Amino acid sequence: MHYYNDDRFKLILGDCINILNDLEEKSVNMIFADPPYKLSNGGITCKSGKMACVDKGEWDKSSGLYKDHEFNKQWLKKCDRVLNDNGTIWISGTYHIIHSIAFALMEMNYYIINEIIWYKPNAAPNMGCRCFTASHETLIWAKKSKKAKHTFNYNSMKELNGGKQMRSLWEIPTTPAREKTLGSHPTQKPKELLYRCIISCTKEGDIVLDPFCGSGTTGVVAIENGRNFIGIDTEKEYLELTKKRILNIKGDLT
Repeated sequence: MHYYNDDRFKLILGDCINILNDLEEKSVNMIFADPPYKLSNGGITCKSGKMACVDKGEWDKSSGLYKDHEFNKQWLKKCDRVLNDNGTIWISGTYHIIHSIAFALMEMNYYIINEIIWYKPNAAPNMGCRCFTASHETLIWAKKSKKAKHTFNYNSMKELNGGKQMRSLWEIPTTPAREKTLGSHPTQKPKELLYRCIISCTKEGDIVLDPFCGSGTTGVVAIENGRNFIGIDTEKEYLELTKKRILNIKGDLT
């Protein structure tokens, strides 16, 4: 069901595996997906200098290796239907799920253009002190086939990188407090990360889709930069947050 719809962005409440069936085939230019990492296992982390549980909700709990992989294949196949032939998809994840996603893409005969390492210089410390501190996430950038004519705004990325070719290691701090003034999501991504993804491979007027909308950072960056946006989420509160954030940048929030 539509939660909000105007001339620039559309928000839809529901499971993306079902919702994507209703969208027009090959109608989307770019997809950014930040799927559940399946990390909610009762573990602990450091938040604001204090010990905190990593559990985020039922949606983030693992159903086991094979069921988790099947879930990844399902939503990726639904995304494939709505992505146009020359469009690209970005998927972010930690080692808990990113290898499953890479394998699922290869099963679909997708071509991986790049693997990006998002290094977090201010990542939370390791509380258990039994392994290295997790300080990065992996982003996969892929297209439907090697021959697909994807968009890459090389010069824009070079300019953003001080006149040098942008490399596949991106040093970007975790989401700052100023981006959470209207509310937040436990896996919220920083705008700078989404800016690089969206600006690198889309043009003004293109349609950007996020099947796991969360706090709507994808939509905020898309709208700020002249793109259109479709966001899907199972939680009404996060669609409301996305709506507030986008209307705020448009000057329509009262």
